[in-house]
Amino acid sequence: MPADAFNLDALRMNAPVTAEGGVVNADTVFEFTQTGDIAEARYAGGRVKLGRLVGIISGDCFEFRYAQVHDDGTLHAGHSNCTLERTDEGKIRIVERYQWAGGGAGTNIIQEL
Repeated sequence: MPADAFNLDALRMNAPVTAEGGVVNADTVFEFTQTGDIAEARYAGGRVKLGRLVGIISGDCFEFRYAQVHDDGTLHAGHSNCTLERTDEGKIRIVERYQWAGGGAGTNIIQEL
């Protein structure tokens, strides 16, 4: 893996900036693991009781699928196409453009804690 490659392994992140009407937020904590170009996360908090995502990282692109149970007991899923960035402090930021399987879309910022 090149020195400047993005590696999410063992990172904890949250979503300080979210789309209007979104269900993840600053209280939603993502715990990532990564092996090679495959990354996954377990997440919970805010309106999400439990969520999982799995995807592939290629350069600064991260594509993943997700499924989550909301606090009202409903199950939702979708996919995201993301750009990986580094903050001025060197932390990793994910600019997530998501699409719900049942319709609806938006953009979230997920950032390393």
